[in-house]
Amino acid sequence: MSTAVPVTLLEQVPQILVVEDDLPLASFIGERLESEQYSVDLAGDGPVATEALSNSKYDLVILDLNLPTVDGLTLLKEFRPTYPKMPVLVLTGRSRVEDRVLSLDAGADDCMNKPFSLQEFSARVRALLRRNYEPIEATSTVGDLTIDRRGHRVERDGKKINLSSREFSLLDYLIRNARRPVSRSELMENVWNQPFDPSTNLVDVYVKYVRDKVDADFEFKLIRTMRGVGYVLSDE
Repeated sequence: MSTAVPVTLLEQVPQILVVEDDLPLASFIGERLESEQYSVDLAGDGPVATEALSNSKYDLVILDLNLPTVDGLTLLKEFRPTYPKMPVLVLTGRSRVEDRVLSLDAGADDCMNKPFSLQEFSARVRALLRRNYEPIEATSTVGDLTIDRRGHRVERDGKKINLSSREFSLLDYLIRNARRPVSRSELMENVWNQPFDPSTNLVDVYVKYVRDKVDADFEFKLIRTMRGVGYVLSDE
């Protein structure tokens, strides 16, 4: 793990820049990412991060909001126009919904509050990197359920299932993350493009809508509740 210096890769692995001034936490995050076969650079403040971005091509930036010299939100606004497609995951110890909204409006692709689950953190990193590395297929199948994205069509065991636009987007996200638990906040941020508000049950309501249409007429239930986590779509 390096400290924000140019890296020449011998093989094509995703390069991640971690911008975090808490050095023990930054090192911990870096070690976690390296254990998952990513190449990691660390930057402890805005100027070091800016220099790193100008010297290397990153596939993902993990950005803390509370930085010295230049705060994370200002830094994000500065580099986003230059790197419009680079995924950015914001980490924040601030609990206000407004801070998450400001981050997303400034160009962040995802936000996580500290402290966070390492399992969910790793999953969100994979999801953001997939946007760059994995093209979405026109159709996906899990068990006897098939979604046709071009035709906006869903079938289970050959039976057509009619979904609203939002229900289709929700099922699409679940099937793209099949067999992996996804949290309510992840669904809200990726399907609705809004920060998660724990005071609303909007996600649960729409999951029920989709579940009633996808699972109601079948003995085997594909969409399941993971207590304390969220939901998973799986044929296992």
